[in-house]
Amino acid sequence: MYIGPETGTAVQRINAFRRLGHEVRSLDPWEPVDSLPIVPERLTDAWVVRTGALGLGGLVENWMFRQIGDETYDVVFVDHGELINASCVKRFKTVARAVVNYNQDNPYVSRDMRKWRMFIKALPFYDLVATVRRSSAEPARRMGARRVMVVRQAADEATHRPIEMSQEDLARYSSQIAFVGTWMPERGPFMRRLVERGLPLRIYGPRWRKAREYDRLRPYVTLGGLDGANYVKAIRGAKIALGLMSKGNEDLYTTRSLEIPAIGTLLCAERTSEHLEMYEDGEEAVFFDDADDCADRCLALLQDPERIKAIAAAGRRRVIQNGDFNEMLMSKIVDAVFREEAYA
Repeated sequence: MYIGPETGTAVQRINAFRRLGHEVRSLDPWEPVDSLPIVPERLTDAWVVRTGALGLGGLVENWMFRQIGDETYDVVFVDHGELINASCVKRFKTVARAVVNYNQDNPYVSRDMRKWRMFIKALPFYDLVATVRRSSAEPARRMGARRVMVVRQAADEATHRPIEMSQEDLARYSSQIAFVGTWMPERGPFMRRLVERGLPLRIYGPRWRKAREYDRLRPYVTLGGLDGANYVKAIRGAKIALGLMSKGNEDLYTTRSLEIPAIGTLLCAERTSEHLEMYEDGEEAVFFDDADDCADRCLALLQDPERIKAIAAAGRRRVIQNGDFNEMLMSKIVDAVFREEAYA
């Protein structure tokens, strides 16, 4: 049983399980919440963040078990889990051999306000909690998690690959340098500086109107999120794709750190300890220290198209060599839940 939406990166993980030969049923915990007639979706999201989904845990739990009926499973795999309360996790144990949580966000910092209230209370009842940050392992244990496994996020074998672009795709998504991602406070000044340095930049993503720098950035921004196929086209259509961290999330890498090379585009990202473990700087990816360093490196690369191609190809070989894809990740987590050793 996969508890998560059949959208975004979650559906990529569901499909990875199916490619591996597992029989998978999925339930979206947002379905009963989104069906409430009294509030629009954006207010529901705000309610979850500001109150920790107050009043929604029982609704989701009861809906879940009406769907489950008398079915049983080897594993219940909870994706993120902000709507899954402790009672629900305990009840999952009556219909499954093991209950696992995989969370790509960082519930142990303050960025998301009270969003993770129910997740934190449910931590002690999971058989295994998989986190994508080393810095999250100890906080998870302090908050009651019995077994914690640190894993690396993954690209997806079927989605993130060097696709052929049609002429229509190229007309829409071709760029010299692209950033695909949501606005965050630190990203506005960074992008403004790149524009001031003359970088031929395209920005795709939601919430950029909130940037103080939006008037300056407006000509470079395409507002709105991109679905799986269009996300890949925006990356594939760029000669260089930027990878920026979320400071509030304590990121040292993101899914883009894996997806961009897997798609076959050169990754130019912030220099972090995790990135330096993943790729050889200047050979398999290019790393920078600040906006001016990023601008210097990108402008130099654009003068050498063959070097861009060589680094992009080497980066793709490295992400394949590292095995940073969903099928390996999902197998690793499910295999681990039935072993007894602890994980750092």
